Amino acid sequence: MNLFRFLGDLSHLLAIILLLLKIWKSRSCAGISGKSQVLFAVVFTARYLDLFTNYISLYNTCMKVVYIACSFTTVWMIYSKFKATYDGNHDTFRVEFLVVPTAILAFLVNHDFTPLEILWTFSIYLESVAILPQLFMVSKTGEAETITSHYLFALGVYRTLYLFNWIWRYHFEGFFDLIAIVAGLVQTVLYCDFFYLYITKGSQRGGRPQGSCSLPSFHALSPQPPSFREGRSLREGTASSPHPQVPAPPNPHRNSALQSWPP
Repeated sequence: MNLFRFLGDLSHLLAIILLLLKIWKSRSCAGISGKSQVLFAVVFTARYLDLFTNYISLYNTCMKVVYIACSFTTVWMIYSKFKATYDGNHDTFRVEFLVVPTAILAFLVNHDFTPLEILWTFSIYLESVAILPQLFMVSKTGEAETITSHYLFALGVYRTLYLFNWIWRYHFEGFFDLIAIVAGLVQTVLYCDFFYLYITKGSQRGGRPQGSCSLPSFHALSPQPPSFREGRSLREGTASSPHPQVPAPPNPHRNSALQSWPP
């Protein structure tokens, strides 16, 4: 095992632990897409069915068990333990548009047409798009809690490190898996926009603790029509005052006093 793969596994594990701790400590799963977590549970289950038939190493076996256990624990917390805090109104991504195409693609494009190999290929394809419901939920609400942002960032780092892992293995071991590399590239590209927002928002916060990271919305960025601005200025009288400026009526006593001065 090379360093990039080991660091990638640690980053992946860190992301899962961050998410579990966030839910458990806050007693809330607000801002977390339950659909993405269900997809990840399906991914790990389909990929690691060889747990009982293929032993590689103690490290490999332990990581498989941890991933499966943590994914189902997260799903249980969202849909059972803290169900009242789950924001299903914003978690509306149609996951069937992800599951069905990746399942069909796994049957058509795989290394070996056997049940375990097809399930492994399906898990690779599905993992590349499983984060879409979470990203869709973040873009729909316009903001993400800081801990949720850290979770997404750690997942992105995990995928990026695995790209370097494949480069390393191809250069030093002659290993090349086109299915895993293409799926990994797709997944990394999906994180690129979030990477930009995560870094820019972090620099804008300047290290000050905040509860959430606001993301730009199209409504906030779109300019108001000129006619609306002009009409509003006319109604308000001036651009700087919410009420029109009405001149005070003349004071007849003051005018007479001025006209009679000097005596």
